[in-house]
Amino acid sequence: MAQETRMKTKKRKRKLRKWPKVIGLFFLLFFIGLAGYIYSIYGHAKETVNEKMSKDVESIDTSEVKEKLDNSDVLNILLLGVDERSDDGGRSDSIMVLSLNPKQDKSTIVSIPRDTLAKIAGKGIETKINHAYAYGGVDMSVATVENLLDIDLDYYVELNMEGLADLIDAIGGVTVYNELEWVDEGFYKAGYHWKEGEIKLDGAKALGYVRMRHLDPQGDFGRTERQRKVINAIIDKGKSTGTVTKLNDVIDVLGDNLQTNMSFNDMKSILLGYMDVTKNIESYMLQGENAKIKGVYYYEIPDEELEKVHDMLLGIGTTDTASITDGKSEDTE
Repeated sequence: MAQETRMKTKKRKRKLRKWPKVIGLFFLLFFIGLAGYIYSIYGHAKETVNEKMSKDVESIDTSEVKEKLDNSDVLNILLLGVDERSDDGGRSDSIMVLSLNPKQDKSTIVSIPRDTLAKIAGKGIETKINHAYAYGGVDMSVATVENLLDIDLDYYVELNMEGLADLIDAIGGVTVYNELEWVDEGFYKAGYHWKEGEIKLDGAKALGYVRMRHLDPQGDFGRTERQRKVINAIIDKGKSTGTVTKLNDVIDVLGDNLQTNMSFNDMKSILLGYMDVTKNIESYMLQGENAKIKGVYYYEIPDEELEKVHDMLLGIGTTDTASITDGKSEDTE
C-alpha cells in the first residue's frame, strides 16, 4: 500500500481544505434532541467536559479547527471505541469516521474494519489498523487514519467500550432487531439465547451483543454491523423526551468514559450550527478482501476503494449507504 507515513505535530502547518468534515457518533448522541435542555445544566456540563473529558493531541492543529468551526465549515471527527485491557495498552475495538456536511444537511458514517491493513504512522510498519492505538494511543490512531483516507481530522472522540454499558443503562436501555440467532458462550452470560427478532438490551447485554464475532458467519464484519445497530438505537433513544430528562446521568457517564479534544464551547458551537446534519444519516463500510500475510489475516483495501471513500468524505462521490461486505473476517486478535 503506497501511502507515506508521517506523524503530524503542532509545528507543521496543514493546508486548510474545504472538505466535508467528520464528527464522532457518541458525541452526536450527546447533542441530538438536547438543545432546549442543555442550558439548564450548563454549569455541570461545562465542568464535566472541560475538566474530565477534554484532552488535546499533537496530531490535530486546534487553531485551524477553531477557524473552521467559526466559519461553520464541515468538520472531521474520528470515533474510537477502545477495549482497555489489564495486560496491555488496549486496542481500538471500533473505528469510525462520520462526515458532517452542513451544506448538504447530511452526515455519513464510514466504518473502518479493525483488521484493515494500514501503514502505522510513526512506526513505518504495515499491520492491522487497530494496533495504532496500542503503539501510540489516540495521536497515532489519528495520524494513521488520516494517512489511510488522505483526510484531515479536526476532532477525535475516544470511548471506553466498558462505558458503553453504563451509557445504555443511563438512557434506560435500547431496542434492536437481531438477525442472527445464537447461544452466548460468555460474552454476556454463558448459555444466554440471543433470539432472532426485536430484542431489548441493557448495558451488559449490549456489550455481549456487540463483542461476539466467532459465532457470526461474517466474523468481524457482522460484529461491526451490530455495533452500528446499537449506536443507531442509542441515537434514536437520545431523541426521546424521556432521555432528555436523564442528561445529567449521561454527562456523568461520558465524563468517566470519554475523552475528546473538544472544549465545551466547541460543543455548544456544533450544537447550534450543525444540528441539521442529523436529519439524514447514512452509513458505509470500507470494502476490501481478506488477505493472509505470513500466516496472519488482514483486510486489504484496494486503492480505488480508498479513493472512493476519500471522495465520499469530500462530498463529491456517491454512496451505497448502509453497505457491508458479504466476506468473512478471520480476525483472531
